[in-house]
Amino acid sequence: MKILDEKKVQKILYGGDYNPEQWTEDIWKEDMELFEKAGIDIVTLNVFNWAMLQPDEETYDFSELDKTVKRVTEKGMKICMATSTGAHPAWMARKYPDILRTEFSGMKRKFGGRHNSCPNSPTFQKYSVKLAEKLAEHYKNQENIVVWHVSNEYGETCYCENCEKAFRVWLKRKYKTLDSLNKAWNTHFWGHTFYSWDEIVAPNLLSEHFEENRSMFQGITLDYKRFNSDSMMENFKAEYAAIKKYIPDAVITTNFMGTYKTLDYKRWSEYLDVISWDNYPPKNADPAQIALNHELMRGLKNGKPFMLMEQTPSVSNWLADNGLKRPGVMRLLSYQAVAHGADTVMFFQMRRSPGACEKFHGAVIDHAGRSDTRVFRECAELGKELKKLGQETLGTVTKAKAALIFDWPTWWAVEGSAGPTTRLKYVDEILNYYRGFFDNHISVDIIGVDEDFSQYQCIAAPLFYMVKDGVSKRMEEYVTEGGTLLFTYLSGYTDENDYITYGGYPGELKELAGIWVEEIDALSKEEQNSFYYKNQKYPAELLCDIIHSEGAEVLAEYQQDFYCDTPVLTKNKYGKGSVYYLGTRSNKEFYREFLKDICKECQIPAIIEDKDISELEITERESDEYRYIFVLNHKNQEREFELPFEAEELLTEEVYTKNSKIQIPGIQVMIFKSKKGK
Repeated sequence: MKILDEKKVQKILYGGDYNPEQWTEDIWKEDMELFEKAGIDIVTLNVFNWAMLQPDEETYDFSELDKTVKRVTEKGMKICMATSTGAHPAWMARKYPDILRTEFSGMKRKFGGRHNSCPNSPTFQKYSVKLAEKLAEHYKNQENIVVWHVSNEYGETCYCENCEKAFRVWLKRKYKTLDSLNKAWNTHFWGHTFYSWDEIVAPNLLSEHFEENRSMFQGITLDYKRFNSDSMMENFKAEYAAIKKYIPDAVITTNFMGTYKTLDYKRWSEYLDVISWDNYPPKNADPAQIALNHELMRGLKNGKPFMLMEQTPSVSNWLADNGLKRPGVMRLLSYQAVAHGADTVMFFQMRRSPGACEKFHGAVIDHAGRSDTRVFRECAELGKELKKLGQETLGTVTKAKAALIFDWPTWWAVEGSAGPTTRLKYVDEILNYYRGFFDNHISVDIIGVDEDFSQYQCIAAPLFYMVKDGVSKRMEEYVTEGGTLLFTYLSGYTDENDYITYGGYPGELKELAGIWVEEIDALSKEEQNSFYYKNQKYPAELLCDIIHSEGAEVLAEYQQDFYCDTPVLTKNKYGKGSVYYLGTRSNKEFYREFLKDICKECQIPAIIEDKDISELEITERESDEYRYIFVLNHKNQEREFELPFEAEELLTEEVYTKNSKIQIPGIQVMIFKSKKGK
């Protein structure tokens, strides 16, 4: 399942963002020499060059960019060509102020920063598309451009008058009539009934919000979030079409940012040829959290490999404390990306900027311009290894039998509500379940609500708060045919407009789960309930559903408070399958044990089973003929594991027999190639 032209790309591409326009000509020759030493074979060009390419309304000047293209082409490098539309020129903001974004507070911005363009500005729409078209026309015969990169890290939200007007148009398309809209939003509440489309205003601090993350009218806010995501998606699609006009077979992407709340990446993914994303975990980040982001990106295209477009080789610059990646960590995290589906390893940036806010952001080449720095040496070593690996893992996929449902509108709705607690974080709950699979070395796909459930033996749907039309029926069919579903507290409450489903919680899921939730108790940080699972006591935290069984087997009960001895964990047989419901949040030890039992029941084996290696990360990709098992040790201590099959370790070329006892040093990775069936 190759993501780039296999005639042009025969290995994991290695490189990243290169901005020679920030440097003088004497540096450019040095760059080429150092790139060669580091094994760099792809550069991303032209990410923020709009002002240089278009100095005024009529002039387009690609002469400086042409020089860079010529230099890297002569060195045999591939190009990821960006469209530069992530930051508009100063002259454009002065002449056409409609291009400037309005903040959530209602403040109209001036020129500056980036992500500062209104997606519904006619000026932005006109000139961004025209620039993309000009670039595509100019470079349509440039054979070493293997991927096109539209804009950069789309994000933020605009609340200007252009957006407000466009929002009304978007709403008319969705609801057709004001009666339908008023019903969906429950506008009888607080006398909000709308009698004209022009009465609808953008929901921000000037109108419908207590604060940015809490809305007084969730239906309005939820639709504005959908609208904002769609608005930027339309910007992307317009540039995409402009490039395809001149290069029909172009591979086109834009760089996502993992669990980024503002944009519905699942909805966007249909319009990208390949998924790419930027991985910037903080120092000492949880490996499972990083892995979850990779899995989310891989899942956007139903398991198709993705591009790691950016990571730092050493240090970020925007955190309160920007610690260095310790020796070996850059290499380990690069292979972690590959282990979860990346077919490129790329950095921001190739050479450190000489000024402005990213001058302290890490780079392959430091300000010293030397090849004997620790970071450069590590990058060069990785470059050699990737060249040696060649196309071994290119196009290989992960074939998981377990899945997690992740849904952006649910995320927006759950965290935008006034109650039951402001401490509820959607991604935290997803991570609790993901880590349970991760710790048991079970491959898992991250999927959307509209995907085919039948390919999985087990699906976890944490915080399944909103039930989109038709989804509960598909879930019933899935379980009836033998599937296993896992729900949690705060599931089944509303439809896709955040309108409560009558008849008690979990709404449309009640019969499926075999329970009825009467109330939900929010616990403070200082409060905790508990329950026993397999004779082991576990905490019940944050929220506690007060549950009545209506046919479901009770597996665990609360131990404290007035709802002591009522169900907290249930299992309902439904057709040939089962539905589990956990009415609270617990700790990682519980999720590890609980999900191990579920996977055993569903006959989903671990990639490598060993009770003593839970701190190792073990993932798998496969081709038609081979399995590629990645074993990563994120700790500083050496670990031992047993290899249950014969295999070749690709980085050392050492061959291991079945049941070999293997020592893996700290901050290290091993990649095993095993013929299927061995």
